[in-house]
Amino acid sequence: QVQLVESGGGLVQAGGSLRLSCAASGRIFNANVMGWYRQAPGKQRELVATIPSGGSTNYVNSMKDRFTISRDNAKNTVYLQMNSLKPEDTAVYYCTLRQLAGIYWGQGTQVTVSS
Repeated sequence: QVQLVESGGGLVQAGGSLRLSCAASGRIFNANVMGWYRQAPGKQRELVATIPSGGSTNYVNSMKDRFTISRDNAKNTVYLQMNSLKPEDTAVYYCTLRQLAGIYWGQGTQVTVSS
């Protein structure tokens, strides 16, 4: 089993920045893909970005210029740096880890951007 624990969410004014972190523990394979999704109130969950353990990152186009995903393989941790935040970025942000054994989700961390 794999556990994912997110941190770093909170309340920020429009134009501000936040850095989310997600630490994975448990039975983690060397080959995996970590990523971030988000779900705004009344909307479906959507992909933000993914990053494999070895390879290039993948972003949703609308967030590519403001968000940066990175990871520390030694710590099994993935990060999401979010800059120039907008009220429409308000959502619960979920960390994921996908590997041969399955896909795992964190509990989510709330990000609220005030105008």
